[in-house]
Amino acid sequence: MKFIVSSQLLLKNLQAISGVVSTNNTLPILDNFLFDIGENQLTVSGSDLETTMTTSFEVTSKEKGQVAIPARILLDLLKSFPDTPITFSVNKETHAVRFTSEYGEYNVAGLNGDEFPKAPELEAAASVTVASDLLARAIGKTIFAAGNDELRPVMSGVYFELSSDNVTFVSTDAHKLVKYKRTDAKADAGASFIMPKKPLNLLKNVLSTEEADVTVDYNDTNAKFSFGSVKLVCRLIDGRYPNYEAVIPKENPNVLTVNRAQFLNSVKRVSYFSNKTTHQVRLKIAGSELHVSAEDPDFSNNADERLTCSYKGNDMSIGFNSRFLMEMLSNVETEDVILEMSEPNRAGILYPGETVVEGEQLLMLVMPVMLNN
Repeated sequence: MKFIVSSQLLLKNLQAISGVVSTNNTLPILDNFLFDIGENQLTVSGSDLETTMTTSFEVTSKEKGQVAIPARILLDLLKSFPDTPITFSVNKETHAVRFTSEYGEYNVAGLNGDEFPKAPELEAAASVTVASDLLARAIGKTIFAAGNDELRPVMSGVYFELSSDNVTFVSTDAHKLVKYKRTDAKADAGASFIMPKKPLNLLKNVLSTEEADVTVDYNDTNAKFSFGSVKLVCRLIDGRYPNYEAVIPKENPNVLTVNRAQFLNSVKRVSYFSNKTTHQVRLKIAGSELHVSAEDPDFSNNADERLTCSYKGNDMSIGFNSRFLMEMLSNVETEDVILEMSEPNRAGILYPGETVVEGEQLLMLVMPVMLNN
């Protein structure tokens, strides 16, 4: 069994799916790419059992067959080549693989492709189509707020909520929450599911180079994302997502508008002086002045900065975890941000100062830290 392919074309396609291959696999076969050779067509798959990614592209071949080839050595070899044709010869009996290029000959022990786990077929699946830039943007805006607590797996992913009016993406770790809504995309029927973080990061990386629409097929257990020559199938997180709307305060009479970059840089500088356990920074707002301060009494460290702002509401002091605040401010692109608050012990809500993309709505919620008076 033999096929010929450009080294750079093969490398580009393998890199698109290589992130799915884990470094600590329970099954040795998962350290390999599955090569499925058809007539002038090659489909390559990678898997970690939970997620499978495949990509297809043209090669020169007349025979059909399958073989599993070690992922790491193949990627390292291809990175060292300029663009050159490579001939792959596979022994169907022993699964040994020989690569031949103008530079020389290389041999590796392949494995029987039949042993590679098959991606699940989605039965009774519903479908929705979204633009690749919309999906990549939604993932980028939400994934940082998803949790890492293994005891609460439903919070370790991003919640997809599809309706006939909009699509909404939500993530939370109980300390911070992001709700990203797009009214310029809609599904034929209402549905919801929770996507794990790993396949979302894989999607985000590949979607950044794609301009095709993404077809999302989903049922109760799995979701499949298809775009261009790439397909990703993953197992969904099982469980009921928390009622996130219930934790978003509706009445927030105290409204702060401030320059985003100045606020971010101020919080960053002041946070160096904060307590290393709580990372607490204090916002003290009165009139058109915002004081950002922090202290660590154990080391006699403290810092205080003053910013000009626009503020409507009662004078107040409220504490936040500086790391959460910086993550959120870094994920907003507008010149100004709006921070709405009700009480020092209630969550603050952060909005962009203006709409960046038509049809986009972004809300970020951050829980306060109790102030030490």
